[in-house]
Amino acid sequence: MASKMLKFVTVPQHMPDKRGVDARRQDFQEIYSRFEPKDAAEQAARCSQCGVPFCQIHCPLQNNIPDWLMLTAEGRLEEAYEVSSATNNMPEICGRICPQDRLCEGNCVIEKGFNSVTIGSVEKYITDTAWEKGWVKVPKPRRELEQSVGIIGAGPAGMAAAEQLRKKGYQVHIYDRYDRGGGLMIYGIPGFKLEKDVVERRTKLLQDAGIVYHFNCDIGRDVTMDELRERHDAVLIATGVYKARDIKLPGVGLGNIVPALDYLVASNRKGLGDEVPAYDDGSLNAAGKNVVVIGGGDTAMDCVRTAVRQGAKSVKCLYRRDRANMPGSQREVHHAEEEGVEFVWLAAPEAFVGDGTVSGVRAIRMHLGVPDATGRQTPQPIEGSSETHPADLVIKALGFDPEDLPVLFGAPGLEVTRWGTVKVNHRTMMSKLDGVFAAGDIVRGASLVVWAVRDGRDVAESIHKHITARLAGESAEQPADVKKAGGKPLAMAS
Repeated sequence: MASKMLKFVTVPQHMPDKRGVDARRQDFQEIYSRFEPKDAAEQAARCSQCGVPFCQIHCPLQNNIPDWLMLTAEGRLEEAYEVSSATNNMPEICGRICPQDRLCEGNCVIEKGFNSVTIGSVEKYITDTAWEKGWVKVPKPRRELEQSVGIIGAGPAGMAAAEQLRKKGYQVHIYDRYDRGGGLMIYGIPGFKLEKDVVERRTKLLQDAGIVYHFNCDIGRDVTMDELRERHDAVLIATGVYKARDIKLPGVGLGNIVPALDYLVASNRKGLGDEVPAYDDGSLNAAGKNVVVIGGGDTAMDCVRTAVRQGAKSVKCLYRRDRANMPGSQREVHHAEEEGVEFVWLAAPEAFVGDGTVSGVRAIRMHLGVPDATGRQTPQPIEGSSETHPADLVIKALGFDPEDLPVLFGAPGLEVTRWGTVKVNHRTMMSKLDGVFAAGDIVRGASLVVWAVRDGRDVAESIHKHITARLAGESAEQPADVKKAGGKPLAMAS
């Protein structure tokens, strides 16, 4: 190992080649190329093989990062893929969109002074190579089971759970309101971070495994929750959170003030070749406009960088805290600045101005005061510091809340928290409705894809235990002669 690893003291950090600013502003292709084999091995060899791997500890999936880095350094890529995919259902996606600077790479022990191992880029390289070489196999169960599971939502939590349950032999059906699988991975995240064929091949892999998709299906309209519960042995709610948070300010009802998701979905649909009237008529198109994005999270970064590629005249991002306290990825901020986005730190909107349609955002400067209950400093306005920023299009990227699922699904017995997330037993992940589980953002609130994958894997195990226990109970109640005649199987595939 010593000859292959621990090269961080002699080999500097090197990212894959990044496309030039002028080129990447013109399209929605990913901005980083893939590592060459030699570069991937060299960067993987920088790993110090920690006895206590903080990269792994701070990964929501507890990925065995040092192991697959060492295998990559040794040129054993197929084994590296096997280790990587053993804990992650979507390593090629997480390698692209995880905020590694806040998770694995940000906690690498060689970060300070030496810069971290480029974990995300190596992960992307491993899995893209695996797809090209045919190492990614369709998940097949050892045996088929009669029991079925219905999953509401074809996002990362639903897809991860579906794959794990299918491996165990369950008949899995996924119901989604959209016409494609992937959830926000297909419609919310722009192509320059995650090209859509990467998501589509993962969706097709699950379809080839026997998982049945029901697209354009609204629960509560096309099928009721009661019908799903009758149809399946268990139901998983993995809808994510899609309701945009609003802002109550004077002028908020002016035209051309739009929610972030509406804007991003329109852009992604256009890129996928769909007819998008709201894009074509300019209402959800930044071309030639002064664009102001309000917010400081990853969605705000997606919006500003999308606006640049659509040919906006100018793009500004208003955030009420400073750079150090913004929730979005610092790497994304750097990319946005390179592409010409202007960040206005410590600025909060106080009114929208215009006649019928928005023409500007009046914002007041802020300073950070005493910490709040979470420990973050509370922004305080500076009197007399207001200024107006020209705006032909304002995008509200203020976060997402759950929709009213009990009403939407026609399921009044489905209990939710005061925030609208589904209330579950956090040990079993089951809701108050027997056999109805929930996982992902609809339980934890708006979060990361990697956390959704983790929740999907965990809830699959809980569903399996629930069905197994129920079948065992039913079998125990049967007369002995019925059991001998071939009652329902007790031993489920593991």
